[in-house]
Amino acid sequence: MLRDDIKTATITSMKAGDSARTGTLRLIASSLKNRDIELRTGTPPADDDVLVAEVLSKMAKQRRESIEMFVLGNRPELADAERAELAIIESFMPAQMSPEDARAAIAALVTELGATSVKDMGKVMAAVKERFAGQVDMGAAGGMVKAALAG
Repeated sequence: MLRDDIKTATITSMKAGDSARTGTLRLIASSLKNRDIELRTGTPPADDDVLVAEVLSKMAKQRRESIEMFVLGNRPELADAERAELAIIESFMPAQMSPEDARAAIAALVTELGATSVKDMGKVMAAVKERFAGQVDMGAAGGMVKAALAG
């Protein structure tokens, strides 16, 4: 499980004295704990790795946006720190599907669900998020689903 891998990596980095890696791993653990607290009132996902992948994906997106802003603001030292955190976060994320594989998976999902028009987009997007969380960029998935439904 991803959560166990993160805990093991945290302990290892603490023993190695790698404070930068330990700090990032603690941020991940904190985000996971916050997400667990949010889900106390709702229904937890059936697969914990899906939840962890969602949290990691959100954290990675935040780091990418920060890097972009720091580069535009001429703050290379802060951008480098964010890149280091992003590399650690991405090391725990599931492998990303290539755009071609994602299109094929979405097309198969559209066929499986019997979706025929853009009105079914919500249903298809929910299924994509459920099955491929962390493996497909959800921002790009929206366009792929629209294309699959239109054609």
